[in-house]
Amino acid sequence: MNPLCDHCQLKYDRDAGYFLGSIYINYGLTSLIVAIGYPLLFFGFGVAPRALLLAGMAFCVLFPLWFFRYARSLWIGFDQFFDPSQEEQPASDHDG
Repeated sequence: MNPLCDHCQLKYDRDAGYFLGSIYINYGLTSLIVAIGYPLLFFGFGVAPRALLLAGMAFCVLFPLWFFRYARSLWIGFDQFFDPSQEEQPASDHDG
């Protein structure tokens, strides 16, 4: 991971544990997709339970690995939206 943003110089390398919130995003989206997809495929399209179980297990392993970097990006975006970095604030022109 890059230490800084090339465009705005935002520091990506934060304190230990900063990106724990991205785990919630990753887990939440994976759970939501499985919770919606499994009943939809089972009841709506009649896919066999064994095939759904195997596909669901594969999805629950592969999707979070692929989505990892996007979850981190979303976490940084949420953090900057709700608590903007003070490093980016322009300096005051007051002399005294």
